[in-house]
Amino acid sequence: MLLEVDRLEAGYGVVPVLRGLSLHVASGEVIAVLGANGAGKSTLNRVLSGLMPPWSGHVRFEGIETTGQDAAAMVEAGLVHVPEGRRIFPNLNVRENLELGSYRRGRPRRRQNLERAFEIFPRLKERTSQAAGTLSGGEQQMLSIARGLMAEPKLLILDEPSLGLSPLLVEEMFGLVQRICADGLGILLVEQNVMQSLAIASRAYMLENGAFTLEGPAAALLENPQLKKAYLGL
Repeated sequence: MLLEVDRLEAGYGVVPVLRGLSLHVASGEVIAVLGANGAGKSTLNRVLSGLMPPWSGHVRFEGIETTGQDAAAMVEAGLVHVPEGRRIFPNLNVRENLELGSYRRGRPRRRQNLERAFEIFPRLKERTSQAAGTLSGGEQQMLSIARGLMAEPKLLILDEPSLGLSPLLVEEMFGLVQRICADGLGILLVEQNVMQSLAIASRAYMLENGAFTLEGPAAALLENPQLKKAYLGL
């Protein structure tokens, strides 16, 4: 198993946010974590990627205990977090942004990884020398994901990749996620977009108030009356 999370608890100060979460992700599968703002999705991402320590529980990556390790160690291990809001370097050009993605991991194969990134995202190749801050929102999101791929991840955490995109670009973005996963990469897709996420995920977890209230095969969750009522208004 690529990622195993067991009874994870975390919070800020004395305020609990994550309440005993358990999940797992295998190589080559898209796992969706779905929930509204304030459900605890960002806190989960921060703990898994080493940006904050958990209160209790365990995180194992490729069978090795990584609970409490820092972000640098998690990147070295092959877990790469593409954060919400893109977080590109606006004054650097596209190529420079991509090259920074291989700063800690993947540097020996930087040229090959650049070629692969441009193959997946041909629009970026057309804008290699363009300042990243002048790209469209969709192109900036592509750049953010491509920069994550430059680190040769084994597991890619995508935090709200569809946020702020037009419906057409959302469909394109989820199609690209499927393509990346087809190469054998594990993807933890953390999203509010329930329908699109369940359409490409193999399994999904519904996060509410820091706890998983539903989990199982994505197709089964699509038919779940509780999900339809809470998220689809049916």
